[in-house]
Amino acid sequence: MHINGLDFHVVDEGNGPVVLMLHGFPDSSYLWRNQIQPLVRAGYRVIAPDLRGFGESDKPQEVESYKMQFLASDVIWILKELQVESVYLVAHDWGAGLAWTIAALYPDLIKKFVPVSVGHPNVNTNIQIEQCEKSWYVFMFQAQHDAEEFLTRNDWQVFRQWNRMHNEQEKWISELSRPGALTAGLNWYRANSSMKTFLKEIVLPKVKAPTLGIWSSFDDFLTEPPMIKSRDYVEGPWNYVRLDCSHWVPLDQPDVLNKLLLDFFKD
Repeated sequence: MHINGLDFHVVDEGNGPVVLMLHGFPDSSYLWRNQIQPLVRAGYRVIAPDLRGFGESDKPQEVESYKMQFLASDVIWILKELQVESVYLVAHDWGAGLAWTIAALYPDLIKKFVPVSVGHPNVNTNIQIEQCEKSWYVFMFQAQHDAEEFLTRNDWQVFRQWNRMHNEQEKWISELSRPGALTAGLNWYRANSSMKTFLKEIVLPKVKAPTLGIWSSFDDFLTEPPMIKSRDYVEGPWNYVRLDCSHWVPLDQPDVLNKLLLDFFKD
């Protein structure tokens, strides 16, 4: 699919109400492989794009290409191209950061919203030392060229330690080893997570859709308070669930997540 001058790979399976699934770093639509078929069998149509810079989609190398307004525009135009007027929105990691923006700015598009792991962008302005300690890598990723070399030297040693030797790591390394892929992925951070972004509140309307926030107690990158405090930015009904697994909820607890999604959508 050609959108905004770029080619996008988009998984589109099933028939029925649409579930839009947005992945984060260092994933692709493949992150949702354990959710797609259960949702399709339950009567939903699942749309899961490889967001710009990831998977089979194009990977522009300029940092400015990954500003949030461009990322949101990609998603909106993908849905327009597929003639989709409303969605259940499920998102993880950077996909969730992007999804908060979409849910706030396009209220008529979102039936229900499920952010996984990442809370509302404005919670970052409430500085917590524990979160700063967990976010050390965000600032390391800002170093263009140096971060790429640091992560990949000695057979991706630092990257392997960063992801805590997750079972998915060989897939991630294979994907990020493509020409320009690692820089493209890191550019999400460079365009949207500089020190300035931690100091400036983002002006967004409150999310009107019913929202289910999900966080996992063994998340090595994110603390719980940002997700809990996200309720302050939700005008619609708010629900919160804490799971016992790593940051990668869709991979570690697929059956639990699937049940949460189906129950939430059905209600």
